[in-house]
Amino acid sequence: MTFRKTTLYIKIALISLAFTACSKQEKSDGTASEIAESEFPQMQPSRVKYAKLSEAYINPKKEAIERFCNKYFRNEQNSISLLVAKNGQIIYERYQGDANRNKGIKIEKDTPLHIASVSKVFTATAILLLANRGKIDLDQKVNSILPEFPFPDISIRNLLSHRSGLRNYAYFVEEKGVWDLHKTLTNQDVLNLFTEKEIKCDCPADTRFCYCNTNYAMLALIIEKVTGLSYPEAMKTMIFKPLGMDHTYVFEYDKDKETATPSYKGNMEIALDHLDAVYGDKNIYSTPRDILKFDLARNAPTFLNDKLRKEIYQGYSNEHKGEKNYGLGIRMIEWENGQKFYFHNGWWHGNTSSYITMAKENVTIIALSNRFTKNTYAVRKLVPLFGDYPFKTDDED
Repeated sequence: MTFRKTTLYIKIALISLAFTACSKQEKSDGTASEIAESEFPQMQPSRVKYAKLSEAYINPKKEAIERFCNKYFRNEQNSISLLVAKNGQIIYERYQGDANRNKGIKIEKDTPLHIASVSKVFTATAILLLANRGKIDLDQKVNSILPEFPFPDISIRNLLSHRSGLRNYAYFVEEKGVWDLHKTLTNQDVLNLFTEKEIKCDCPADTRFCYCNTNYAMLALIIEKVTGLSYPEAMKTMIFKPLGMDHTYVFEYDKDKETATPSYKGNMEIALDHLDAVYGDKNIYSTPRDILKFDLARNAPTFLNDKLRKEIYQGYSNEHKGEKNYGLGIRMIEWENGQKFYFHNGWWHGNTSSYITMAKENVTIIALSNRFTKNTYAVRKLVPLFGDYPFKTDDED
C-alpha cells in the first residue's frame, strides 16, 4: 500500500469517527428528563403474573358494583371516573359527567382529573425511591437539604408522616400582612415565608399527628433540590413515563391553567386562586387506568427494599389510642384483630378522590370526580366484596 493511499484511509477513518461522535453527541444532548433517567431511580412496571379471573367470579362483582353506582352516581349530573380491578384485571369501569361543561366535553377513560391529596401518595413514592437509591435518608434533617428551612429538628420522615408540627400554608397566608392574596403562591414562597414572616410551628416535631399540606409542599422542594429537576419533570422522569402513565401530569399554573379539566360545585365552575400553583400536596392530574399502573408497581416485590417497603405501612402516630393512623404517604385503619386497611382520599376545590389499595387481595379501587360530592368516598363500601373488612355495605345501611 502506498503512502498516499494510507493517508487517504486515515482521513476517511477520522471523518467517520468524527461523524459517529457527533451523532452520539446529538443523541446524548437530550432533555433534562433523558439525562436524569440514567441518574435517578425509576419505578418499574409490575412483572407479577396474576391468575386470570373467571366470569363466574367477575359477574356477581360487576352486578354489585353496578348497583352501588346506580345509587351514588345515578345520572350524568354526577361526574365520576371509577375503576375496580383485581389481579391487575379491570372488573368494572364507569366514566360519566362533564369534563368541561362550557365546551361540551364529557369525561372518558383518558380524561385527566385533579386527584387532590391522592397526589401525596405519588410525592411520597418519589421520596422513597430517592431513599432506596441512597440519595437521601428518611431521618435526615430537612435543613440539610433546604438550608433556608428554619426548623432544625424536623426530618424527612416527619414530613412524610405528618408529624412535623408545621402550620398549614393555606391558613397562615390568609393572616394579615403575610401574603398578597392577589399573587399566586409557590412552594418556594411558602419556604421563604417561614423566615420572612417568622411563621412558627403549631407544636414541636414528632410530638403529635397533624395532617398538613405544607409537609408535602416541602417534600416537593426536596425532590427538586436532590434531583436538580423541577417537581413536574422529576415526577414524569421517575414515575409517570416509566410506568406508561400517558395521561398523568403535574399541573403547572402558567402552562396548564387554560387547558386543565375544571372542577364544579353544582353547575358553577370553580375558579383558580392564589393557592393553585403549590404542588406536592396536590396538583397531579391523572386517570383511574394510570393510577392502576402505579398501584400495581407499588405493590410489586421489586418496589424498594424490604425494610423500606415495610416502613411505608406502619403507623407513626400512636400517642392516642384509635383505629386511624398514617404511614409514609398513606392513610390506614388498624383494627384490634391486627387487620389493616390502606387508602388515601383527597379534596381540592370541586375535585374529590379516593384511592384504595388492597395488596393482600390484589384489589385496587379508584374514584375521581370533578364535581364536588362526598359520594366519591363511599367507594369503601365496595371493599367487603373482596375481603373480610368491617365496613358497612349498602345492604346493611
